[in-house]
Amino acid sequence: MFEIFVVLAVVAGLWLALTLAGAVFKLLFVLVGGLFSVLGMLLALLVGGALAVAFVPVALFALAPLWLPLLAVGVAVWVVLRTLCRPAPVEASRLPR
Repeated sequence: MFEIFVVLAVVAGLWLALTLAGAVFKLLFVLVGGLFSVLGMLLALLVGGALAVAFVPVALFALAPLWLPLLAVGVAVWVVLRTLCRPAPVEASRLPR
C-alpha cells in the first residue's frame, strides 16, 4: 500500500512539475509574442504614418474639384448666417452699473 502511495506521489509530483514547466513556457511564449506584436504594431504605425504623410497631400489635390465647391458653399452660408444673427446693440442707459 505504501508503495502505491509513493508511486502516486511521484507521478503527481512529476505531473505538477511538468505542468509548471508548461505554464512557464506558455508565459514565455506569450511575452515574446506580445513583444513582437508590439514591435510589429510600432513598425506598421511608422510605415503607415510615412505613407499618410506622402499620400494625404496628393489625395487632397486630387479631390480638390470635389471639396472646393463645398467649401465655397459652406463659407457663403457662414457669412450669411453671421450677418443675419448679430446680437442686438445694447443701449448705454441699460448697461448695468
